[in-house]
Amino acid sequence: MNWTIVGTFPSIPKYIVAVVPHTSWLDIFVGLLVRSISGESINFVGKKELFTPLTGWFFRSLGGAPIDRSGNKDSVELIATVFDAHQKFRIAIAPEGTRKKVYKLRTGYYYIAKRLKIPIIPVAFDYENKRVIVHPNFYPSNDVKKDLKELETIFKGVCGCFRDKSF
Repeated sequence: MNWTIVGTFPSIPKYIVAVVPHTSWLDIFVGLLVRSISGESINFVGKKELFTPLTGWFFRSLGGAPIDRSGNKDSVELIATVFDAHQKFRIAIAPEGTRKKVYKLRTGYYYIAKRLKIPIIPVAFDYENKRVIVHPNFYPSNDVKKDLKELETIFKGVCGCFRDKSF
């Protein structure tokens, strides 16, 4: 497919892969190819509506887990509990939370990493240049505002599958 992977995933037992931009259902396949090529075990979460009786088996077989984003549930604690139950666990999250155009990233991935004291691995799907860019480990500090600004800066201007929906 003439894509290039720039950078490498760390060989540590736990981390969060923050993938931006998420503009198309094709992103899952790019992610699966990158995971396969890298040889790393990385799971993902998706909205529970994707995990119907008809499609749930498919997403689970790929390493997916449903997340209920409705109501007043603490998704950070739900996912942190999953991490705590495993010695080795990595998860890919789309901080945009949707494939629609957003101007601000959600922060759950950041607070999960902060709560667990694990790194965030920022990964950009650059469709325009056919590159998957794996950035260095990012550890949350005590300056949340500064950290979130720095993470958003990493992803600004990267073109997803649909340029007009890119972050």
